[in-house]
Amino acid sequence: MKKDIIIPKVANVHIVAFQEWNDDFMENSWYAYLINDTDDLLEMAMVVSRAYGLINGEERKTGTFRHAFAKVEPRTAVKVELLENNVLQLNNEFMLSYFANGQLFDKTFVFRTNSINEKATADLPIINKRGVFAN
Repeated sequence: MKKDIIIPKVANVHIVAFQEWNDDFMENSWYAYLINDTDDLLEMAMVVSRAYGLINGEERKTGTFRHAFAKVEPRTAVKVELLENNVLQLNNEFMLSYFANGQLFDKTFVFRTNSINEKATADLPIINKRGVFAN
């Protein structure tokens, strides 16, 4: 039964956004990263992302993107995707699923509308940069 399935709580695994130099656009751009701040190997990590919300009173949404990582080593970070400037004014959702120690973990992280900005930055673990945590 569905009620018998136990999915443990995700802890010390984060989706964050921070700025890096983008050679294509010749500017600093926001990128989403998956941070594994645990001592466990994350296996078969899958991140499904999309953005949605209102712009000028009109409903907008992006396509759905899927990113797969066979392994995310302990105490490391992997780049997920570029966050284009025009999607920062939307809710950006990242659904993460992975296995660690033989258990399935699952959590949805969301950057709320306009929450990705310089004023919202904090110190990020592992990568020693300032960025924004998804809730």
